[in-house]
Amino acid sequence: MPTMNMLQAINNALDIAMAEDEKVICFGEDVGVFGGVFRATSHLQEKYGKARCFNTPLVEQGIIGFANGLAAQGSVPVAEIQFADYIFPAFDQIVNETAKFRYRSGDLFNVGGLTIRTPYGGGISGGLYHSQSPEAYFTHTPGLKVVVPRNPYQAKGLLLAAIRDPDPVLFLEPKRLYRAAVGDVPEEDYQLPIGEAEIVKEGSDITLVGWGAQMEVIGKAAELAEEQGISCEVIDLRSLLPWDEDTVAESVLKTGRLIVSHEAPLTGGFAGEIAATIQERCFLYLESPISRVTGLDTPFPLVLEKEYLPDHLKIFEAIRESVNF
Repeated sequence: MPTMNMLQAINNALDIAMAEDEKVICFGEDVGVFGGVFRATSHLQEKYGKARCFNTPLVEQGIIGFANGLAAQGSVPVAEIQFADYIFPAFDQIVNETAKFRYRSGDLFNVGGLTIRTPYGGGISGGLYHSQSPEAYFTHTPGLKVVVPRNPYQAKGLLLAAIRDPDPVLFLEPKRLYRAAVGDVPEEDYQLPIGEAEIVKEGSDITLVGWGAQMEVIGKAAELAEEQGISCEVIDLRSLLPWDEDTVAESVLKTGRLIVSHEAPLTGGFAGEIAATIQERCFLYLESPISRVTGLDTPFPLVLEKEYLPDHLKIFEAIRESVNF
């Protein structure tokens, strides 16, 4: 089994999808000869031609509007937004057109073949315009699916599932892990289920939930807790819309405690949705208040990036407070 980093796994998934189906088309800013700002689309234009892998103008609203039109006419577009921070000019197209196309036409038309790829998150000293985590804005929009891989194996399997999914999918890629996350990835075609969480580690004292790059941080916090004799169950959601309520609820019924961690700011973050749902389903079994360890309610800083991000020490401290409540 070959070893790949996350970028290579994404490129491999795109290659497989384009080889299998000539309707699969990749486009975005600099994705052609250049291979994208992070090189996720390297050599795809060389292999499949300028008609199936090409550059667009620097206009995010236009990229998604164009993608909607292609998908409505039967193509399978995979559109890249260069940074998730720049997805907001396309927000109207995504939440008002992509997400509603099938519903408002009574299923006469749909854009279910559309996948939107975009790198998100901090950890690269990118400052306030290259480090944000905008997932919560899109989880508020019925009609979309929101998926976040944490390693190369997931990135390939989930991206192939997204491209073939009957609904439009927003695929958020943790750019801090593009080259840092390396692992074994099967050469063959495979898919991972959208909407199913993965129990990364079983435990009995507390449940830790996250997604994407935050899973690495949660893992380090769990190791610190284990040294103190605290058994942590670690769950990677993998999909935020839909999210796997049952797996998280079953874990909390066992452990009685829950911490959710994400890079996005606290207020309005997706951890609040998880906390509310688990509180409704598991209230009588909770041994302590559900905790959120998140980014701060400020614009993403540059020089204070480490202070802003929820690191393993902040999560470890939350674990201790929860267990000793």
